[in-house]
Amino acid sequence: MTTQSEQSMQTIMLRAVETAARATRFVHASASLAGISKDDRSPVTIADWASQAVVAITLRDSQHTAGVPLVGEEDAATLRAPESAPLVARVVEAVSHALGRDASESECLDAIDAGRAQPGARFFTLDPVDGTKGFLRRQQYAISLALLVDGVVERGVLGCPNLAAGGDNYDDADATGTFASATRGGGAFLHSTLGIPTPMHIASWSAGNPLRACESVEAAHSKQDLSAELLAEIGAPGTPARLDSQAKYLVVARGGADVYMRLPVKKDYREKIWDHAAGALVAQEAGARVCDVDGKPLDFGCGRELTRNRGVFAGHPAIVEQLLAAFARRGL
Repeated sequence: MTTQSEQSMQTIMLRAVETAARATRFVHASASLAGISKDDRSPVTIADWASQAVVAITLRDSQHTAGVPLVGEEDAATLRAPESAPLVARVVEAVSHALGRDASESECLDAIDAGRAQPGARFFTLDPVDGTKGFLRRQQYAISLALLVDGVVERGVLGCPNLAAGGDNYDDADATGTFASATRGGGAFLHSTLGIPTPMHIASWSAGNPLRACESVEAAHSKQDLSAELLAEIGAPGTPARLDSQAKYLVVARGGADVYMRLPVKKDYREKIWDHAAGALVAQEAGARVCDVDGKPLDFGCGRELTRNRGVFAGHPAIVEQLLAAFARRGL
């Protein structure tokens, strides 16, 4: 039975993500989305920092979540440099807008750095803007927050501020967006603007039916040619829907696609936990099978990376089973 405290934690997590979405939308409304480049050359925007600050502050200010460590993707090292004063000002402006009060520079920077905790027995993990390139294109991105306990994802919230509540138009930003949550063993739910949660379930599928797949926009994120081969081998694939971020997990969970595939492009590459924790739980609780390309469950108990996994399949169990067999036959 879910306790009142557990329900309150889920409510705070949802509130944190919804509030962070106000910050990212505020940045989107700006004329410029300029940022800097991280060491791995992926773009970082004002929205990444503002979103992480908002989530950290919201979690800090609730008795149900205060004190739980936060393992986030960003830090404030760059922002603390004197030459970054213009960037800091924009972050503070976005955070203040989202919170509905004046936030100080020190509060924002400290909140961002609060996300540099180390994974332990119980912690939150956050991707403040998953799919930064999608954000920069003003298309799909996600705010992903999950609670991990002893290496298991217990709770997850996904905010997809540009994802429409239905349909398959992933290129245009929706004015309302879509938010989802899940608890382990408790199901997955869509949250409307009225605050009424609606249960989510994957679409039904039978052998011989067309396959609706979704995968990353960026070819560098997954072997798209191999994906097409696998789909053709097991069924009648249509044109894959391509969108950024963990929004793909949500699309599968609500029945908008039958499977999400992320095939490893480099032998030694390992996924980050914040890139999959909330999305994987949402899809799994909606009835999807989520595993790596070898059929192993995603193991979130190895620190910041999924070091014991490679790639991801998430979708209708029968489809995933066939994809696993088709992948294994290639001996990759």
